[in-house]
Amino acid sequence: MTYKMKALSILTASVAVAGVLAAPTTMAHPKPTHKHAHHHAAAGYVQMPQGAMGDHKMQALEAQVQSMQYELQSLRAEAASRPAATSGIQAAKVAELDQWMNTVKAKHAEHAEHGRKGDNMVFFRGGFSHMDIARTGTLPAAVGPEKSGQDGWYFGAGFDFSLSHDLFGAMHGTELLAELMFDYKQFGHSIVNNPYAVTNSRGFATVNQVTLAASPKVKFMKGSAFRPWLIPVGFEINVISPPSDGITVLNPGMQFGLGADYNIWKNLYVGADARYHYAPGSVDGINTNGLTAGGYVGIGF
Repeated sequence: MTYKMKALSILTASVAVAGVLAAPTTMAHPKPTHKHAHHHAAAGYVQMPQGAMGDHKMQALEAQVQSMQYELQSLRAEAASRPAATSGIQAAKVAELDQWMNTVKAKHAEHAEHGRKGDNMVFFRGGFSHMDIARTGTLPAAVGPEKSGQDGWYFGAGFDFSLSHDLFGAMHGTELLAELMFDYKQFGHSIVNNPYAVTNSRGFATVNQVTLAASPKVKFMKGSAFRPWLIPVGFEINVISPPSDGITVLNPGMQFGLGADYNIWKNLYVGADARYHYAPGSVDGINTNGLTAGGYVGIGF
């Protein structure tokens, strides 16, 4: 093989490597039609499951890099045996190919690190909760029930799923995620008068609430260890206990939030957030509006 043919083969391999890097990792191979089935079989084409596409592309990339290394070694040996008049031009071309191969290696390492950390996250959260209006018990007597406190605590968990790495092309380094979350809030006890008892009796009811929410999350500074985020508006359903005087327990609403997390080690994150929960209406007189603020621990994947 002449020097020009070897250089051409290296450039061809470089273009192939760039194609591997540019191809989306989630793109499935199109299913070959019947007309071209024998062609694919002859070329050694194997249909890969979508979940294994990333490993297949990494193997192909490593094979291309090794092939480029062998070709460069051969070019160096050939350049050393040629006259000095042409060795300078050959050395420049070899240096250019060296630089290109180093760039390919750097992209390979970046892609491997990106795949190791991942963009999705499962997180566990907890902290302080506050109601705008204290809740009363169910079926109050004529004298009225005693209200519970407005302050309490919460704990919950959630899941972030990455939808776009650049806000669908609108903003570089700004990621769009879908968040699914639930939490449990408790605000103490409410003392309830029982109007149906023969004598005036009083009982305790634990005042709590479960919230299920789905929200878009905009996360900034992609690639940085510290990443702030915000939820412009999300949808939630609140389940209250005790039920309202009309025995209603569900109240739909919205949530608005902001926070940030920090990558402390490998796939482990810590963060803090604050959210305001708002429902346009009440549940037969029961108001579920309030604030939550606290911290969370996340695991990326």
